[in-house]
Amino acid sequence: MSNDFKVSMLASGSKGNVTYIETPRHKVLVDAGLSGKKITALMSQIGRSLNDVDALFVTHEHSDHIAGVGVLARKYGMDVYANQKTWQAMAGKIGKINTDQIQLFEPGQTKLMDDLDIESFGVSHDAANPQFYAFHHDNKTFAMLTDTGYVNDRIVGTLKNADAILMEANHDYEMLRMGSYAWPLKQRILGDQGHLSNEDGALALTQILGNRTKQVYLGHLSQENNQKPLAHLTVQSVLSEHDFGVDHDFNLLDTDPNIATRLIQI
Repeated sequence: MSNDFKVSMLASGSKGNVTYIETPRHKVLVDAGLSGKKITALMSQIGRSLNDVDALFVTHEHSDHIAGVGVLARKYGMDVYANQKTWQAMAGKIGKINTDQIQLFEPGQTKLMDDLDIESFGVSHDAANPQFYAFHHDNKTFAMLTDTGYVNDRIVGTLKNADAILMEANHDYEMLRMGSYAWPLKQRILGDQGHLSNEDGALALTQILGNRTKQVYLGHLSQENNQKPLAHLTVQSVLSEHDFGVDHDFNLLDTDPNIATRLIQI
């Protein structure tokens, strides 16, 4: 039984992102977009320690995903996985890391790590070569998708019917349109290399959800252009309109930039 595959969204939002995944043989992070001190505190919220983390998977070089990468790598000696273009783009931002900790992991590849298989896939975002990950253990899958301007059929196929999903719900379209951001920034967020709105994320989920899916997390909410209740209600409404049994067939869960989600079993 797969009662030993656990996840927590330690932090998710426009200011910093960290996700924790564990199996009996591995404890890993995806991104480290906060200070080492903050990530340590978030780990303690779920009763875990960074001393036990053996790998860190980086999605792309934006600061809300890599702010703590260098610090964690140097202090805890964990391997860091990213593709070559991402390594080049973040090299000047994270400081020196031992060469034996630098692991190349290109989009479209799968890494086999004992009891954990990690599948990488490219996304559309204004970064050097952004990629996200699906984690497989004991016939269960946890898939992550934020920081993308759109969702193509290839991504849908990768995430389809995952047991647990982190899906982007970055902004409410009207809040962004009427908000204080300069127009070029609004255009960037709304573009094909930007972020998924609440409705975009919900529509993607209508293609991805399956009968195995039990947990859906809404992630990477903008602090300026979204609100947690609004994101939740919008996604819930769209899914209900498409005859998905929200909070019946699966749980629709919120994430937070400062509070780790409960460490749950997938």
